[in-house]
Amino acid sequence: MYYSPTIVQMAGFHANQLALLLSLIVAGMNAVGTILGIYLIDNTGRKKLALSSLAGVIASLIMLSVAFYKQSSSTNEVYGWLAVIGLGLYIGFFSPGMGPVPWTINSEIYPEEYRGICGGMAATVCWISNLIVSESFLSIADAIGIASTFLIIAVIAVVAFLFVLLYVPETQGLTFDEVELIWKERAWGKNPNTQNLLEQGSQS
Repeated sequence: MYYSPTIVQMAGFHANQLALLLSLIVAGMNAVGTILGIYLIDNTGRKKLALSSLAGVIASLIMLSVAFYKQSSSTNEVYGWLAVIGLGLYIGFFSPGMGPVPWTINSEIYPEEYRGICGGMAATVCWISNLIVSESFLSIADAIGIASTFLIIAVIAVVAFLFVLLYVPETQGLTFDEVELIWKERAWGKNPNTQNLLEQGSQS
């Protein structure tokens, strides 16, 4: 979002007005996707939405990487348009899923006595990471190339996909007490007298 006009220009659309127009279209997709996410987050489940969002993000980043790699050795404008489409798809997949889902889960997964401090810590980590990415993106792109930069981000997204798949519980429809029980089951094992809420969450 920060560098969409720059990325569009890197894709070969050097006219400022055209680059701005294309970046505004991408921003519009972000707004529409966020509104869609409000509906999907309670109808598809947090975990499913995050995984589908990350799968699309990974595919879009690979598409961006391939487009910029091909463009570096070709004068064919099709690769520039492919990069812009990849950027739009990235925003389209990110905004309804990985945009709102982490913040929603972040407000649901902590025990009551730690919810304030853990929520603050998570938000701090998020914005520090945001700062690192925004400050380093152009420097890394200049150093190793824009195609390699997007490929690195795709690898990070794969790690995120695996993390969500393996460690993030589905919290849709669960109370705070039920979510707390999930963590107790993971930490100390399941009490045979209690229902396995992890299985219940996955079935829903």
